[in-house]
Amino acid sequence: MKRFYKSANCIKADGGWQVSLDGHGLKTVGGKAQIVPSQELADLLAQEWNAQGEKLDPAGFVMRDQTDFALDKVAVDPTETIARTLAYGETDTLCYRADPEDALFERQQSVWEPIITAVETRDQVRFSRVSGIVHRAHPAATLTRLETQLSQMAPLSLAGLHTMASLAASLCIGLEALQSGADAEALWQAATLEEEWQADLWGRDAEAEDARLYKRDQFLSAFHWTQLALS
Repeated sequence: MKRFYKSANCIKADGGWQVSLDGHGLKTVGGKAQIVPSQELADLLAQEWNAQGEKLDPAGFVMRDQTDFALDKVAVDPTETIARTLAYGETDTLCYRADPEDALFERQQSVWEPIITAVETRDQVRFSRVSGIVHRAHPAATLTRLETQLSQMAPLSLAGLHTMASLAASLCIGLEALQSGADAEALWQAATLEEEWQADLWGRDAEAEDARLYKRDQFLSAFHWTQLALS
């Protein structure tokens, strides 16, 4: 699609801030006014529009797509998003470790255990750990408490959590990413610890490296979007 506007900026709107294209308030794909809670997030969305060339590139609208997902889908009916996000807690990557005699196990313990422990302490839940890939269910009370917590989240917070948890295959990492002062890069390194370990051990493939870099960029973008949505 050819660029149809000259410039984008953000304007104060009822309930928050909105991107304006040549004076016209932007709407979501679903037709709702695209109003976000912070000026910083609206500025970021406007930057995506201003960065476009004469022909619009859909790949350049990562933040817009995340916003539309939050407003068009999560805000309207969060049920499916809650269920899909909770599933990353049921099979959280951080709970599945190598055998205790393996060097990888020690690395997983040192990096993953503090993350899980922090979530358990803060949210008063308990996760089951297992060596191997055979599923071990978490206590029912843990899943119930997490589901309640997700159901109480604001739509934008839940949308950001879902995106980060899905990229990391870990609800624990997603929950930690919501905390003030969270280190996005360190959390992504934790999410890809085993993958990076295997790549260092067996060698790196250019295509796989590109895929990992793409997912990292997606995670960092989702983290940035969520932090601005929470501000």
